[in-house]
Amino acid sequence: MGLSARVRTRDGWAVQHAVVTLTDMRGNQVLRAEADAEGAVSDASVLEPGPYTVIVTALGYAPSAATALVTASGRADVGSVVLTRQGGAALPPPGVWTLDPAHSSVGAVARHLGISSVHGRFTEFSGRIEIGEDPARSRVDAVIAAPSIDTGNGMRDKHLVSPDFLDVERFSEISYRSTGLDPAGPDRWTVHGELSLHGVVRPVDLDLSYLGTGPDPWGGLRAAFHATAELHREDFAMNYNQVVQAGISAIGTTLKVELDIQAVQGESLPEA
Repeated sequence: MGLSARVRTRDGWAVQHAVVTLTDMRGNQVLRAEADAEGAVSDASVLEPGPYTVIVTALGYAPSAATALVTASGRADVGSVVLTRQGGAALPPPGVWTLDPAHSSVGAVARHLGISSVHGRFTEFSGRIEIGEDPARSRVDAVIAAPSIDTGNGMRDKHLVSPDFLDVERFSEISYRSTGLDPAGPDRWTVHGELSLHGVVRPVDLDLSYLGTGPDPWGGLRAAFHATAELHREDFAMNYNQVVQAGISAIGTTLKVELDIQAVQGESLPEA
């Protein structure tokens, strides 16, 4: 007898401590139960046969309402109830997530001679993501080793780490710390934060897409993200501007940053 249900995210992960309320057709509450750590709800109350309204709520999620029919046995099996993040955008389960550099990339693209693009990447970086029960309170912190820039050309890389650009002898790290998070559509967010680059701190927004979560072969849980941003070199006091014929700059002043991130649930990465 009673009510049973399973509360899940779109990706199939448990929504812990969701609250399920059952009301009769007159709007009277007849049952209230809380989901366990696995998102399961089980209540043995004796229910009168007939139709009821099931309302499922959880902090940070949009409420869900549906009709349930209690059979002559006095039981209603609601099945799986899928909750979506407040505002219609999803994020991984709350908690700490550690960026996995081996399965992530931090890249940038700049125009070269006004006719082509130069692609570069940083090979050394680390980061930590904290997903809040209230998504707006989520946080991101990341650090990039500036000397690890790699554009596939040793001479160009030597110039990029020089005082003309990154000046890694004085500014060996590039860091980013989020200050806020706003939904921008289904599975998309705008991350507000501060970027410290070349000794200058500026506000920088990331356009973030959440790609989903899933188990990995090492027994962990992973989340994937894609993020982009646009930076202007002069905002970070990198004003080198060699001009070639016809007034064309050798290297463009706008950088398009592209991040492909995998993060592992927990405070540390699994041992290889």
